[in-house]
Amino acid sequence: MDKYIEINGACENNLKNISLRIPKYKMVVLTGLSGSGKSSLAMDTLQKECQRQYMESMGKVTDSLSKPKVDSIKGLSPSISVGQYNNNKNPRSTVGTVTEIYTYIRVLFAKLGERPCPNCGKIIKPTFEQDEEVEIWDDELGDEKVVCSNCKEDLEKLTMAHFSFNKQKGVCQKCKGLGLVTEVDLDSILDEEKNILEGAVSEWKGWQIEYNADVLQAAAEHYGFSFDPKKAVKDYNEVQRDLLLHGVKSEEFKEHFPDIKAPKKVGDGNFKGIVTRILENYSESTDNPKKRKKLKKKLIQKECPKCKGTKLREESRLVEVNNTVITSLFKFSLNDLLNWLKELEDNISKASLAVVRPIIDDLLERIKGLIDVGLDYLNIDRPAVSLSGGEAQRLRLASLLGSGLTGVLYILDEPTAGLHRRDTDKLIKVLKQLRNRGNTILVIEHDIDFIKKADYIIDIGPEAGENGGEVVATGSLEEVIKSEKSITASYLTGDKKARYIKTNSRAINRDCLRIEKASEHNLKEITVDIPLNNLVSITGVSGSGKSTLVFDILDKAIRRKFYDSSEMPGKYNKISGIEKINKVITVDQSQIGRMSRSNIATYTDIFTTIRKLFSNLEQAKNKGLSSKHFSFNSSGGRCKKCKGLGVINLDMHFLPDAQVTCPVCHGKRFKKDILEVKYRDYNISEILNLTVNQAISIFEDEKKIIDKLLLMSEIGLGYLRLGQPTTTLSGGEAQRIKLTKELGKNSNGNTLYLLDEPTTGLHPHDIDELFILLNKLVNRGNTVVVIEHNLDLIARSDWVIDLGPEGGKNGGYIVAEGTPEQVMKNNQGYTGKYLQEVIN
Repeated sequence: MDKYIEINGACENNLKNISLRIPKYKMVVLTGLSGSGKSSLAMDTLQKECQRQYMESMGKVTDSLSKPKVDSIKGLSPSISVGQYNNNKNPRSTVGTVTEIYTYIRVLFAKLGERPCPNCGKIIKPTFEQDEEVEIWDDELGDEKVVCSNCKEDLEKLTMAHFSFNKQKGVCQKCKGLGLVTEVDLDSILDEEKNILEGAVSEWKGWQIEYNADVLQAAAEHYGFSFDPKKAVKDYNEVQRDLLLHGVKSEEFKEHFPDIKAPKKVGDGNFKGIVTRILENYSESTDNPKKRKKLKKKLIQKECPKCKGTKLREESRLVEVNNTVITSLFKFSLNDLLNWLKELEDNISKASLAVVRPIIDDLLERIKGLIDVGLDYLNIDRPAVSLSGGEAQRLRLASLLGSGLTGVLYILDEPTAGLHRRDTDKLIKVLKQLRNRGNTILVIEHDIDFIKKADYIIDIGPEAGENGGEVVATGSLEEVIKSEKSITASYLTGDKKARYIKTNSRAINRDCLRIEKASEHNLKEITVDIPLNNLVSITGVSGSGKSTLVFDILDKAIRRKFYDSSEMPGKYNKISGIEKINKVITVDQSQIGRMSRSNIATYTDIFTTIRKLFSNLEQAKNKGLSSKHFSFNSSGGRCKKCKGLGVINLDMHFLPDAQVTCPVCHGKRFKKDILEVKYRDYNISEILNLTVNQAISIFEDEKKIIDKLLLMSEIGLGYLRLGQPTTTLSGGEAQRIKLTKELGKNSNGNTLYLLDEPTTGLHPHDIDELFILLNKLVNRGNTVVVIEHNLDLIARSDWVIDLGPEGGKNGGYIVAEGTPEQVMKNNQGYTGKYLQEVIN
């Protein structure tokens, strides 16, 4: 049996013809600065070659699959890569559906559900318990039916479909299983202090005001009630209000006059209703993006009033198992759900338990796996699209725990992303369980505590980009810290600890943003003061309420005030101090481009200026080329075969799509005559292949370009290539690119920056660089609020707000607030305890 994976001559991307051995059946950490070549080795070389060899072993032709740039790899095992990105964008997907936990719960309710007879209210129990109140027979079609012995009402047999928000039998008919309904934001179209003639309805201008007032009066006369257009809207009764908002043909209005037919002509009072008209116009504007965007500003999404956000129809919501309706389980944390299942085992009959024993066992195993990877605070109704990259990765990891596979190479990309220090040890324990089953665990990681607990360490560097791509240290922790070439070693030994503490002595500003009685999700009506013109860290264990406070409440409330956002903020009483900021910039971990056509140069607007430069060259003018010809997104100059992508996607059927270099342009994206035009001896394709640092010397005389390039280099992104697709950036890289784009704009201060774990994907050395950038933002008169787990950055903040003490229902309190030194003395939360280790 091979003891090692042997890699010889790896040259992918910036790797410098490296050769190394990776011990098998160990937990191996691959570390190094951002951009040093870790992903090039793990994903682009190892994982890619695994995929290629697997296809060959299946007898598939692999000519179309490009071989990674490596001389040879020996001892390679079947591999599974678990990345950070959350690619599930389906609004109907939840934690429960993704993990299949909800599927099994639906089976439980179909088998064990008790429900009231809709006719007489008698409780109908599960059929196999042979309760005397239930009669069962097969009808002539052979379908099992249930009959209430009390009223002889025929009842449909419960099935899994009755508890699905994707099936007709279970879905709420109003929201169609989304739990949300789109409504018109009345505040944006109606001034209730005014009357109709004074312009209460912002939609009506000039002649429309008197015309619609006449139609409203005609409608009221038709139905026999009065409508005074000189009366303030706030003083309308229910009938008058329903007429104005919903119109004569709406269900809301018909309830008042069920026996009177609506007028047919507009002049006779056939009034449509301002809300009804806006909703119709929005649904009909799919082919008019500008009109649709304008109308969307007048809409908001609210919890469905019929199902209260549960997505299920009423009949399904009445079914109980163990005295609990299924919609109550939606709100349970995974910990609570585990306890409920254990109670269920004790409370049901032997006959019932015999039927559902396999289901309960499978559920218990799945839930325990999620708890083991630190996701105990999640509930099964949490939308999958709302999960962070780290949460999505750990969700996938939990499913692997139950697979029982051995001899597999697992490649993980920063599994500690989004984890509080307290939960890192849990994750390490889980990964070692996978290792102990005879698997090899290769983890790309920057977390110092995680690295120290690895069986084997591989440090790639010494720096990033062209200055990286070498193996600078390998071996045990003791062996790696002896390396003089390794930047990581200095952090492992603590030599860099002096840099952990902030060197500035910035005063805490008395002016603040005050959020009063925040109570969305698990927040316990907390009042939070965020000092302005400071660097503020919001901390706490996963699920403690950090994102809810910062993004669901503060961000959405400010955007609603400043930008007329249609998104409703979470529950709170009042926010004061907003008048002291000019704008809000939210920099989260979402990908900054959903298409491979979006790259560093296009996203930062550098490419627009570069194309203009090329089009103004004498060569381009002689050929009659405009800036459009130097775009790979427009026809004219781009390669016709690959349409400017440089690669062609191949459908791999049951495997992820593979990309091969375009056989026509050979990856250069453009036609031959376009590539003949050169700026300082570089054609447009070669420019896109330059790193940020390389491009600095090329464009040193172009201010619009050089300023942005210098900013990116300054915060440690000099290794990125201008043409690198934004879809390939890590969460941390994406955040820093967004920051540089904002920093490149003119600013007069008083901007609120909200950042979601900006240290994600960063080596400790890069975190030092990030801190310099954040400090610059604050020194310019801005406020920077970061949700953060990284203790190095927290220790250097001006102010810390620690939420907890736990996640889920046991979180949502403020357990500590103050300077890092004050918080470390607080014994109520976990953050203070770990801060002591860093600061002391």
